Amino acid sequence: MRVYEQHLARMRKHGAVVIENLDIATNSQDIVSNEGTAMLTEFKSSINEYLADLSYSPVHSLADIIAFNKARPIEERLKDFGQQNLIFAQNTNGIDRLERARIRWLKELSVNGLEKLMKEHQLDAIVAPEHYASNHLAIGGHPGIVVPAGYNEKGVPFGICFGGLQGYEPRLIEMAYAFEQATKVRRPPMFKP
Repeated sequence: MRVYEQHLARMRKHGAVVIENLDIATNSQDIVSNEGTAMLTEFKSSINEYLADLSYSPVHSLADIIAFNKARPIEERLKDFGQQNLIFAQNTNGIDRLERARIRWLKELSVNGLEKLMKEHQLDAIVAPEHYASNHLAIGGHPGIVVPAGYNEKGVPFGICFGGLQGYEPRLIEMAYAFEQATKVRRPPMFKP
């Protein structure tokens, strides 16, 4: 967290007004437990609809993707990435009454959580470690942009997220770009065989 505190100090130095320790009035665990099921169900429906319209594709459904990957485990790097989430999504049965209720509940969490916080405090953005912000942004369909904030002891990057309400994309891009220019944290990736 020290790295993030240093970044907040740098943002202030460059003219940002930073309000710290604002809490979103939603429980992240409630979001995660309900978001996952809704996401898998919506993913299956959306990917099947998209793939069905492709003319020149070896896959036309989520089931086809799973079979395609299974037939090519080395090329598709199944050992590295697996396809458990694809299988979980395939095993869903569409958006039923329970799923609609979950989706409605998540929307209410967004309205009474992130949206309310941003409007009450007149925020241009929320800034948080990437893993703290993503679920809150996702449930309301809100934009977020993640840029490198630092590297752990193994050299793996970790990010900082700039998030906002729908329609805030231009200002989020400006903020993230200004942050990158001020911090110069980004390094070219190094891949090891």
